[in-house]
Amino acid sequence: MWHNAYYLVPAVLLTAAVLWASRARQAAQRVPNPKGLPGRGIPLLDAAFLSGGPGRVFDTALVRMHRAGHVVVNRAGLVTVTADKPYDKVEREIVDAVGPTRSRELGPLRLAVMRSPGVQAIGDELAGRGLLRNPVKLGRARTAHRLIWLALLVAVGFTAAAYLLDSDEPGYERPALWIPLLLLAVGLTSLLATRPPRGRITPAGRRQLSLVDDGKVWTPRNGARNADAALLGAIALGGLAAVGAEFADEELQQALLASAAADQTARAAGFSASSPSATGSSSTSGSSGGSCSSGPAVWCGSSSDSSGSSGSSGSSGSSDSPGSGCGGSTGCGSGSSGSGSSCSSSSSSCGSSCGGGCGS
Repeated sequence: MWHNAYYLVPAVLLTAAVLWASRARQAAQRVPNPKGLPGRGIPLLDAAFLSGGPGRVFDTALVRMHRAGHVVVNRAGLVTVTADKPYDKVEREIVDAVGPTRSRELGPLRLAVMRSPGVQAIGDELAGRGLLRNPVKLGRARTAHRLIWLALLVAVGFTAAAYLLDSDEPGYERPALWIPLLLLAVGLTSLLATRPPRGRITPAGRRQLSLVDDGKVWTPRNGARNADAALLGAIALGGLAAVGAEFADEELQQALLASAAADQTARAAGFSASSPSATGSSSTSGSSGGSCSSGPAVWCGSSSDSSGSSGSSGSSGSSDSPGSGCGGSTGCGSGSSGSGSSCSSSSSSCGSSCGGGCGS
């Protein structure tokens, strides 16, 4: 026996899903600290993060330290600190991550610095200004949007049940077809209205990058020593591979590119392991990278909206695709990351302000 009052269940579920999706979308688009675009005056490492994510910040800062004679990197990927004179908080994070031995392999050092508070704070600040989207909030908006689909499936199921339980006997209530049609119309309209924003970088962020990367040589005035400003600006915007022959130290360049490639491969393996078609544990990500390892990592992947990293070499970390991360031995198996503040990205949340992030 069927009662049209049963339709209250999918109606309540759909209403709750739509309200949550609407609020989550608004939260993902909210800009808590709006400011004007800094244009070509944007600090060096801010531009590196905006263009390529935490990995690009590490590459840029390490090259700056190498050019200043504060670190030495050999082809085997061993980083040795020769002078404890950090230029800013990111260089301080590098020195601290190397540790008292004053030497550390490049791969683990890269991951540690990408996840460090100093680097993560850059992403939080850019998100606060509306140039990037908070990966945790973006992931919540995507999850809420998927719940509308789930509510619509429940409504379809109740409609099927209504006609299975229908009875021609007198005194029984006949299914009202207009109710599920109304729920379907509301649900489809809500899916369009609450679509989460796409990509980590906002339109304002893209405009900012276009102001800096306008075909002319960019020499950052904030965060780069004068002699190396043009080189560091090129690395920040395009990555190590984009610099090419202009980068005099081929040994350092090859070591950084190899480290970035290994990190990206490990993250891709972590995403593959977390997919439904993969066998084994969904949280395994390999020895050096995962989609969003446990810990305070949110900004993990690249800020780029493309399917690859901003630089063709992948030196900026990973893309904003599912599985991008700051590394670690375990992953959360979803696109973005998070652990509190702003990682998919990357798309699921692991904690505070890392990613990517994890990725999208």
